[in-house]
Amino acid sequence: MLTPWIIGQGQFWTRNNSRQFNNGQNMKHEVEAQWMGKMQFNALVGGHTVIMDAPERAGGEDLGSIPKPFVLSALAGCTGMDVVALLRKAGIQLDHLDVAVSGELTKAPPIAYTQVHVIYRMHGEDAHKEAALSVVQRSQQEICGVSHMLKKALPVTWEVVYNGKEVFNNALVEA
Repeated sequence: MLTPWIIGQGQFWTRNNSRQFNNGQNMKHEVEAQWMGKMQFNALVGGHTVIMDAPERAGGEDLGSIPKPFVLSALAGCTGMDVVALLRKAGIQLDHLDVAVSGELTKAPPIAYTQVHVIYRMHGEDAHKEAALSVVQRSQQEICGVSHMLKKALPVTWEVVYNGKEVFNNALVEA
């Protein structure tokens, strides 16, 4: 859990140096991106610099990812952290967790994701399979804010592969 430090009216820094704003009821994140030339933008996110750029064929220098995949990265990190935290709280430790996220894109502008699919690849004790599946469900249905936001705009499906065996896949149900 992050400990807030108040720095001004409605503003505070969390332990990870991420500036957040509280307007009375809702918190707000703020990100600033600075144009560095050609197609490169550097964004300051929670005290960390994230480089976004375009490939050379699009006028960039390919010094960073194009921006859109960061949405998928945010989803992977958000739900992955939920899973690890919930399992840790239950006293369960995985040997391995990999969260892969893919997004289907439109063919014509504006190029946007039309659906997103998350694959959780987990390795751990067989006795923990149901607990692992349960925390993934909880993350996707109750906790992960990135998934919650995306579901307002497009379908988000997920599958769980535990010790090399698929144990859940709601993309098959929703197809």
